[in-house]
Amino acid sequence: MEGDCLSCMKYLMFVFNFFIFLGGACLLGVGIWVIVDPTGFREIVAANPLLFTGAYIMLAMGAMLFLLGFLGCCGAIREDKCLLLFFFMFILLIFLAELSTAILAFIFRENLTREFFTKELKKHYQGNNETDVFSATWNSVMITFGCCGVNGPEDFETAPRFQTLSSGGVVPEACCRRELQSRDGAFVRKEACLLGQDMYQNRQGCYTVILNSFETYVYLAGALAIGVLAIELFAMIFAMCLFRGIQ
Repeated sequence: MEGDCLSCMKYLMFVFNFFIFLGGACLLGVGIWVIVDPTGFREIVAANPLLFTGAYIMLAMGAMLFLLGFLGCCGAIREDKCLLLFFFMFILLIFLAELSTAILAFIFRENLTREFFTKELKKHYQGNNETDVFSATWNSVMITFGCCGVNGPEDFETAPRFQTLSSGGVVPEACCRRELQSRDGAFVRKEACLLGQDMYQNRQGCYTVILNSFETYVYLAGALAIGVLAIELFAMIFAMCLFRGIQ
């Protein structure tokens, strides 16, 4: 009977580690996509040190989970106590790191509000100055998503630095409509747009556009994170039970 329980525990351990292996592969894939994505998101990540660091952390975590899932599967099938103990200690460290990251993300969530982005845009945006990382990043966002400002073109009416450098333009060039919504796309009517004619401007704010674009993926990422944490917890339990059951 005890042998049957141990055998059942071994195969359950294998199944859970297989899911960890798949979870690590998913994180690894998302991390690689964020870093090499050609649609403009790569420029945003590269320009923001926090996002840049986060993308590489995701890549490292994915690679680690990928490796540990593989090692856990091997340890369960071979019933190797050293490999199981090694797996348990590392999966515990990863679990605690992920939990700490989730708590910090919740604590600092106010830094992602509409008001925060509006304040930063009005304070730092310099128009078509591509040598300024902040301005270049915002230009990439507005061109890629076909939007203007955080709330809309009116954000630039009270942006002192932009007004000083704009040479009479009501909105930046990145807010103007294009025949093809990309950096290489031709403007519909650039001069009319810069002078404030609404029909030639992208009128929707970037905050709403990006939120709508990523809302589904945010919920999916949250569900995936909860699932990975639950799987890791069960894997630790099974690893310790299997470790104690092996003679």
